[in-house]
Amino acid sequence: MPHRASNSVGLVTPQTLQVTEPLALACGRSLDSYQLVYETYGKLNATASNAVLICHALSGTHHAAGYHSADDKKPGWWDHYIGPGKPIDTNHFFVVALNNLGGCAGSTGPTSINPATGKAWGPDFPILRVRDWVHSQAKLADALGIHCWAAVVGGSLGGMQAMRWAIELPDRVKNCVVIASAMKLTAQNIAFNETARHAITSDPNFCDGNYLAHNTSPKQGLAIARMIGHITYLSGDGLGERFGRDVRSGSFAQGQDSLVEFQVQSYLRYQGDVFSDNFDANTYLLMTRALDYFDLAREYEDDAAKAFARAQARFCVVSFTTDWRFSPERSREIAQALIAANKSVCYAEIESNFGHDAFLLPDQRYEQVFSRFMQTVHAEAKQ
Repeated sequence: MPHRASNSVGLVTPQTLQVTEPLALACGRSLDSYQLVYETYGKLNATASNAVLICHALSGTHHAAGYHSADDKKPGWWDHYIGPGKPIDTNHFFVVALNNLGGCAGSTGPTSINPATGKAWGPDFPILRVRDWVHSQAKLADALGIHCWAAVVGGSLGGMQAMRWAIELPDRVKNCVVIASAMKLTAQNIAFNETARHAITSDPNFCDGNYLAHNTSPKQGLAIARMIGHITYLSGDGLGERFGRDVRSGSFAQGQDSLVEFQVQSYLRYQGDVFSDNFDANTYLLMTRALDYFDLAREYEDDAAKAFARAQARFCVVSFTTDWRFSPERSREIAQALIAANKSVCYAEIESNFGHDAFLLPDQRYEQVFSRFMQTVHAEAKQ
């Protein structure tokens, strides 16, 4: 059975926190109540000093490690890095992973019932910012008896949350791990997100976001959005290594009157179809807009060093050489701003052929860097 592997956290059961205290949002609206779905791995120590928060990226969920049943073929999305003896070692750490507010994996979001109407929120769900996630996550920390995280860890959009934690609630974060992320998106990134959103909103079944009320779904648009996004998460070399120009069906032979389908075409369609069956379109719009709106230094005179001056944490910043969606230059900007703010930071640039997705995949050098930093976090938590 897969869950019996010695380095797996094993079978895990999601839990739900119901929050009845209103949450004031950055957009000026508030949620009177909401729920957060989360999982935990490892054991919280007597002083609650060994807790690690995992912040997920765009399409992530609370299921970061382990298996939900003995029949599961696939573990949580970051299983390679969370578990006994892994970089985030559950022999030492109490790990918390949640589905963000606005998500579609159990936490309150566009598919949830709006208590004011008795119907799904749909497009009426409030606009969210990264800071809103941080404050809702703080409520979860309070409920778990955690005043200060030993580390807040995240890749991509998760890295933005980790940085926001460090400057928004500086006394509640001892260490901050920012992987394949940025202090704000480039115009190119915003353009990719807008193109993906347009694919969704142009789907005839989108119904101005009220597709649930019409018992339908903009699956074609969502699949295309995922295909667009997926291409940007990969690298040219990675796609070339994996697929090249291999043909799945059809032939280039003279006299063959049939369309040729490349393996990469089939792969992208499969990824789009699977995603559109399991993700909510309004959630995708909400999450990509949160990415677009994030700007760490906006309220600090556009000076990142001034923003980071509030932080009390030590930082580890990691990038990947072929990541052109969140390029190493963006991570170097983070490291340089931290140095200018006189903060403790280590920076690693990992050679990889797998583009932005590299932060999710096994890599020996990445694992070594990650493990070494987390060992120092563990040593600190024991003191």
